[in-house]
Amino acid sequence: MTSKRRSAILLGLAAASVLTLAGCAGAPAAGGDADDATLSVVASTNVYGEIASEIGGGLVDVTSIVSNASQDPHSFEPSARDQLAVSKADLIVENGGGYDAFIDALIESSGSEAPVVTAVEHSHDWPENEGHDDHADEAGATEAADEHTEEEHDHDHGDHGHVEGFNEHVWYDPHTIVHVAEAIAVELGELSPENAETFTANAEAFVAEVEGLEASLAEIGAAHGGEQAFVTEPVPVYLLTAAGLENATPDAFSEAVEEGQDVAPATLLESLALLRDGAVNVVITNAQTAGAETQQIVDEAEALGIPVIAFSETLPEGETYISWMQANIEALSAALQA
Repeated sequence: MTSKRRSAILLGLAAASVLTLAGCAGAPAAGGDADDATLSVVASTNVYGEIASEIGGGLVDVTSIVSNASQDPHSFEPSARDQLAVSKADLIVENGGGYDAFIDALIESSGSEAPVVTAVEHSHDWPENEGHDDHADEAGATEAADEHTEEEHDHDHGDHGHVEGFNEHVWYDPHTIVHVAEAIAVELGELSPENAETFTANAEAFVAEVEGLEASLAEIGAAHGGEQAFVTEPVPVYLLTAAGLENATPDAFSEAVEEGQDVAPATLLESLALLRDGAVNVVITNAQTAGAETQQIVDEAEALGIPVIAFSETLPEGETYISWMQANIEALSAALQA
């Protein structure tokens, strides 16, 4: 979507908001009062909501649709209240890749024309993405984010179904999150140019903290690079890769668990044999899901003295993205040293 078209749409929303959405939080161009410069950001999960809060600070009002461990983004059923939030949003942040398809349905049903930051499109593993240069200079990174977000404005929200062979859990990839933060800052700066420098500064501070996570992962890689991990679901695989570990899990096992299907007996036997062979150094489960086959893996690992740790999909209460990921990294490091 061009900037000119976006401006026209925002002005149209502003006119409608005066009549039907008076008093709601938002930028003056998208539904707020004349004296209210707060931008309304809607995130599919609290992971992206927290990141948006870090970038926007007190200049944004963030609504996270999926915000607790009892809600599974894969199968989440949104409410009319969620649709209303999307309809009022100045900016929408989603994961994409089929993980949070509900947000695309809400965008379509609400008629929202707000810009969308789609995290998977910033992953170098995304099929349509040629990748990003590692830690490009600030000007280059900003230019890339500008070009990318311009493409996001034009993309079809109906094309965000699950992509075969792609691991959509990109928030566990610090490198991807760097680009997501930059894209959020660019979008907020376009919506509120007078605050663009603040958003950029906040993004730079956040990126510096993400670089700290990457340094911690590099330390694990230096000490344990090449060691093998068994993950009952593919949620933490990006983090393991960044730590220099190898994923030993049979694809058929993790895919079945993720899709809520029974693991085939032959696959389960293969997985248990991997543990008994002594090559696996740590087992990682999803704290928000459980199943008979997963429990068998956990029981076998514990019997063999293999450390077992659990990672979650959504942000635990009271945590920031940085503190959450750092805790995960520390848990992984401790397990590998056990």
